[in-house]
Amino acid sequence: MFNLNEKNVSPQRREYIARINRALDYIETRLAEPLTLAEIASTANFSEFHFARLFKAFIGESLYQYVLRLRMERSALALCKRQEQSVMEIGFDYGYTSPSAFSKAFKSFFGVSPSEWRENPIFSKNGKENSKNDECSAQKSYNIARVINAVSTKQIWSLKMENNSLAVKVEVRYVEAMKVAYVRHIGPYKGDEKLFEGLFGKLFGWAGPRGMIRFPETKMLTIYHDNPELVEDDKLRISVCITVPDSAKADGEIGIMNIPEGKYAVADFEILPTQYGDAWEAVYSGWLPESGYVPDDRLCFEMYHNDPKTHPDGKHIVSIFAPVKPL
Repeated sequence: MFNLNEKNVSPQRREYIARINRALDYIETRLAEPLTLAEIASTANFSEFHFARLFKAFIGESLYQYVLRLRMERSALALCKRQEQSVMEIGFDYGYTSPSAFSKAFKSFFGVSPSEWRENPIFSKNGKENSKNDECSAQKSYNIARVINAVSTKQIWSLKMENNSLAVKVEVRYVEAMKVAYVRHIGPYKGDEKLFEGLFGKLFGWAGPRGMIRFPETKMLTIYHDNPELVEDDKLRISVCITVPDSAKADGEIGIMNIPEGKYAVADFEILPTQYGDAWEAVYSGWLPESGYVPDDRLCFEMYHNDPKTHPDGKHIVSIFAPVKPL
């Protein structure tokens, strides 16, 4: 399995990790295209034959299974969140050229047709059992108030969950592109603060000697590539990142990627480590349905603003960046 947390990783293995990362990034941005083994292998600078073997050894599933799973997971979310689009249109968005091909693939993966899923979603890993956190319908009540700044015309929403102390302000704004260095982790991560400390420590250990840590300009992020309600824990992917100058280059297991510019809903929280799930639910189940926006396909991420160890209550000051577009 793909493990970026091994100790004493050899330079050769770091190079393999870097190449596999490039392939994963390539797939991530081209799910709607007819991807081929040859083109993906080319991005990793491997022959088709060797790449197919290496991919499964590092990721734990075949390239075909990996691409299929990502397409199915993304289309399942889209069926719930993009009610204005037809099933056929969503199938086209994720690489299927006919409704029958999309329906067949979806039913084989989840056990129900796309239309049946939209009517009665079973948000769980591989669709086997009901999830407690159904993203297609809000499980909690929210009070939402919108304020329009007469000077900037920015819209800021104040949102408070009923029977819960969690409160947040959400602002939709244009965010410039960011270049980040990352360390990727595949596997469980929920509630594992030591894991995140280790991943950020690895990044700082690389960036510090290169003069790339310049707080407060340097930003700390975690990009989430998968929905934990749909993906098995051992396949969940995150990229722990710091912003870097344009001159930064990938170096073995330290990858470089660009977070694209665009419109994001930025939600600011001050939360305990156990409240991250509630914070994401507040944005997607509480704020989003009332906002006049729908999710965009760009990656969502968290940005961290403090060291919780220095907070009097041990709280995390964090912003959730959710890519959006007008309804």
